[in-house]
This record gives sequence, structure tokens and C-alpha cells, in this order.
Amino acid sequence: MPSERFDTFMKRLHEATAITSQANLAKTLNISRAAITQAKKNDSIPIKWITELSRRHNVNPDWLGKGTGPKILSQKYYHEIFQQVPKVKAMLSAGGGSFETEPEIEEFYSFRKDWLSRKGHPKDMVLMDIFGNSMEPELKDGDTVLIDQSQKAVLAGAIYAVGFADTIVVKRLEKRPKELVLLSENERYPMMRFRDEEMNSVRIIGKVIWVCREMN
Repeated sequence: MPSERFDTFMKRLHEATAITSQANLAKTLNISRAAITQAKKNDSIPIKWITELSRRHNVNPDWLGKGTGPKILSQKYYHEIFQQVPKVKAMLSAGGGSFETEPEIEEFYSFRKDWLSRKGHPKDMVLMDIFGNSMEPELKDGDTVLIDQSQKAVLAGAIYAVGFADTIVVKRLEKRPKELVLLSENERYPMMRFRDEEMNSVRIIGKVIWVCREMN
């Protein structure tokens, strides 16, 4: 299968950094060689790789991924084009629930401002990791999701980060008369119902608007 896009990406990466091989790339990103092989086979580069490499080496992600714009990011260019979104240590449970609710910022990831603005309110966005399999195949264990905390109005069937007591989960929501229902994609997990006054104990953290997944 042709891998022109992947091969071109590797050439640009070699031009801008000391990464000269797929083995170097796997080591830099702390991923398996199999993930690199799969990306080459599919002739695709996960955006998370480009974001991480750009952040580490001060390389323009547009140039690294598509060959457009300047190779090296000037501070002015960077702040005009990109917005940093925090990734927090709290993890969203796609299972029985998570008690890891610390809002401490772990690191920042850069996204294009124009893309974020089309999705919602950039200043209210946060990245969180998922663990568990209750939302498979839609969301998988290890995925990173982008949440817009300004979008709290329940749209039937949309996926939200939801908190109750000391637990935070990621579920599809349905709002029914005097009832809020939390639904899993995995049929092995039962729906969760909050009725009448119980609904007041549910905190809608925000709507999931994007997901990033590492290739195996």
C-alpha cells in the first residue's frame, strides 16, 4: 500500500529534528513500533503525534503535517494561530466510575483557534483521558477527549462528562420527563437513572466534542 503522506511526514520530521527513523519516532513518542508500522500502512499520522512533536521541537504543526506555513514557529505566529487547551489529571470513567477528580493541570496541548471556535468556546475547553470500556466502541480505554464545559444543555444522544457525588463518568444522555438517563455504548453496562430530586445531584461537566486515539 502506498505511504506517500507518511514518508513525506518522516522527511519533514528529519529535516526539522534529530528524529531520523521510525524507531527514533517510537522512542520519542513512547509508543510501540507496531503503532508506527500501522500508521505507515494506513498512510496517516495521528494529530496527537503532530501536536506532541510540534510542542517538543517548536515546529509548526501545519508544516509538519501538511507542508504549509513556516517550518519554525515564531511566538507571534504561534499566538495568532493556536490556543493552548489544558489537559487535567482527572480521568473520565467509562466503567463503574472514577474518583480521580483533581482539576490539576497536567500539561497543555495546542489547537488551531479557528477549529476550536467552530466547535464551541475555546476558553471553556479541557482535555481528559478515558479509562474503562463502557462506551466502546464509540470511546475506548486510553482515548483522550476534548470537552467544552460551556455546553451543558442536554442534546439527546450526545456524549457528556457527568459528575455525581465524587464520581465522574462519560455517558450518552437523555433527558426525559422528571428523569435524566445515562447510557453506555457497551450493552454489558446498565443504564443509570436519576429521577425527580436525584437529578439535582448530577453535574453536567460539559459536552464531548472530539476524541483522539492512539493507533495500536
